[in-house]
Amino acid sequence: MPPTMATENSTHTSRAEEFKVQANEAFKAHKYSQAIDLYTQAIELNKDNAVYWANRAFAHTKLEEYGSAIQDASSAIEIDPKYSKACNFLDIIGEVRPIWRWGNLRKLLRTFNKLVKRLCPNDPDAAKKLKECEKAVMKLKFEEAISVPESERRSVADSIDYHTIEVDSQYSGARIEGDVVTLDFVKKMLDDFKNQKFLHKRYACQIVLQIRDVLRELPSLVDIHVPDGEHFTVCGDVHGQFYDLLNIFELNGLPSEDNPYLFNGDFVDRGSFSLEVILTLFAFKCMCPSAIYLSRGNHESKSMNKIYGFEGEVRSKLNDTFVELFAEVFCCLPLAHVINNKVFVVHGGLFSVDGVKLSDIRAIDRFCEPPEEGLMCELLWSDPQPQLGRGPSKRGVGLSFGGDVTKRFLQDNNLDLVVRSHEVKDEGYEIDHDGKLITVFSAPNYCDQMGNKGAFIRFEAPDLKPNIATFTSVPHPDVKPMAYANNFLRMFS
Repeated sequence: MPPTMATENSTHTSRAEEFKVQANEAFKAHKYSQAIDLYTQAIELNKDNAVYWANRAFAHTKLEEYGSAIQDASSAIEIDPKYSKACNFLDIIGEVRPIWRWGNLRKLLRTFNKLVKRLCPNDPDAAKKLKECEKAVMKLKFEEAISVPESERRSVADSIDYHTIEVDSQYSGARIEGDVVTLDFVKKMLDDFKNQKFLHKRYACQIVLQIRDVLRELPSLVDIHVPDGEHFTVCGDVHGQFYDLLNIFELNGLPSEDNPYLFNGDFVDRGSFSLEVILTLFAFKCMCPSAIYLSRGNHESKSMNKIYGFEGEVRSKLNDTFVELFAEVFCCLPLAHVINNKVFVVHGGLFSVDGVKLSDIRAIDRFCEPPEEGLMCELLWSDPQPQLGRGPSKRGVGLSFGGDVTKRFLQDNNLDLVVRSHEVKDEGYEIDHDGKLITVFSAPNYCDQMGNKGAFIRFEAPDLKPNIATFTSVPHPDVKPMAYANNFLRMFS
């Protein structure tokens, strides 16, 4: 090798190590997006270092970018099959499990089984994790085999009469008098929740059954009209952070006909006050349907709730019947909204094909668990990318779409703006695609560790110029995120 080339390679290697050190510091500070960017710069200078790829893989898992994590971890192993941290690839699979069909996961596990036997056959931790993964695959296979098709499934809601649930005279919490949810009731319920008091099962059941009736009547794409001179607020993911939800109401007022909100999915999971969040949002919707609009997120699904905490929380605070009841109601949530024929609001993003019209979204039969592909899946799971065109999803579900895709969708449907959520952002929001797409995320200091701000967007009619407000997290009782999560996942946290 010529001296000049050797010197250049040495410089690249040294600079790559500097980027890795900076990336490691960013990772420790929970600045995972910054860490990914720095690891990427290290990789661009030295593609043959397995450590860079593996470290970036773990940073991706922290942002729930599981597809990218799998690719990076695979690259690390290809570069160095004897890399000592290869068994940590199992950690990634523990995170990925909720969004992979058992068949795909089983194929991956065959690879990991070989890796464990070859690289760390005497590591008890690796063996334990592999065993748990194998059990999870068999459980998923069994559940799929015995599952009843959606069309044949009986409604649990139709079998419940909340009037028959007795309320003990000792109960001192919020009560619904008759069949009407009132503002006084909602305020009392919020105060009880704030003081960590539970709502009686009768009233919880009443709210969930009533919201089911309200949501079932809505189309899959809801049109919202904001009169001239009036305003409308859009919030992103809340993820069970009830005390931050209360802070939003402190900052921007309670939902009402004169102060309407749209909460754009992912109300539950991760945060350990998800039941309080969802009952609050449902209660406001029951009280005044035009005061609050609710859109489905990818976490309003059985598979995610089973792993990320909501199912366990509901079992702990209510009972098993409510688990099924919430799952049924989540299937009634609309998939997207359009404000004044100008602003398209959806949890995830856009589509793998051009030419999708609003009428196509209205026509989606949404009363089911989210499918693994198609328009409904992409609405809930897709993400924007800086590059033009389309690319594979960094999550392993849906796709990534560029500014040209956004521009064509807006033009095809005579719209001005896409608002979506689904991704944590350091400032609580991010503007992309030449100002035509805004991501809004309303769970500050996500999972008590990300250090991000939360945000909401306030639109004023008729121009609907987005006014973005940001806020920081507030204290909450000492109940950790994921406190009710599946034990399998907690093992990998």
